[in-house]
This record gives sequence, C-alpha cells and structure tokens, in this order.
Amino acid sequence: MINGIAKLAHDKLIANNKTIAIAESCSGGQLASELIRYPGASRFFILGVVAYSNKSKVEILGVPRKLISQYGAVSKQVAGAMAQNIRKKVKADLGLSITGLAGPSGESAKKPVGLVFICLDAANKNTCRKFNFRGTRQNIREKSAKAALRLLCAHLSP
Repeated sequence: MINGIAKLAHDKLIANNKTIAIAESCSGGQLASELIRYPGASRFFILGVVAYSNKSKVEILGVPRKLISQYGAVSKQVAGAMAQNIRKKVKADLGLSITGLAGPSGESAKKPVGLVFICLDAANKNTCRKFNFRGTRQNIREKSAKAALRLLCAHLSP
C-alpha cells in the first residue's frame, strides 16, 4: 500500500530534518502528491516539478540537451541530472527524480513501456535505479512513486 510507505518517508524526512525537491516525468506528480498527503509536509517539501517534455527538462531543470540526445529522456543519465539539478536549484538536502515510459505507447525495442529510472541525489551521493514495471499507465505511475519512496526511505534509514 502506497500510503504506508508515503507516511514512513514523510516521518523520516521530518525526523532526519531533511528537505527535498522532486522532479517527475512519467509519474505526473504522483510522488509529490504522496509526500504531501500528511500534515507537516511544509517542514521538508520545497518544490515539486512535473517536467514531462524534453523542453521542460532542459529549460526548467537544466538537463543538458546532449544527455537527452545521447541517452534519451528515459535514462539513468537524465534521471541523475534531474535529481541533482532540482536539489541544487532550490538548495534542498535531497533531490528525487522519476523518468520513464508509462505507456500505453512510445516504446521501442530498447525502451519498453514500464521502463523507469529513479534517482536520489544528496550532496555526497547520487543513487539511480532502473525498473521494468508492468501494468496499466496508472499502475506504472503508482509503482514508480512507491519505488521512489522506498529509495528515499532506504537513504534516510540509519
């Protein structure tokens, strides 16, 4: 259940006195919505951006065009740049990003629907994970947000 992991992430951010900024693409704001579900989110949540187009990834998040043209918007490299740049832009402790293909179209032989990259950036560490989710568009969005919350909780655990 996504509510439980969202509450855990919420509580860990507060307990660890950490701030976060989020850059989402295929999840369309699902991650930000889950993190602000509970009272007190203003203590840690600085900014959430849904950068769906490549243009917004470049112009708002500062992802180099070269990364997108070389690796594609759905890549570890772009997810890493999204997380790092959003964190630095607003001086948050953590940046968390999601980019992927929620479908039902847009896939290629190398990048199927359900391919998602999630990245957590802290000042001293950038952790990216690759996922291949199955299901409907909404299932993939929810699974992406849940995986991002799990990555965040793992980072915040002692």
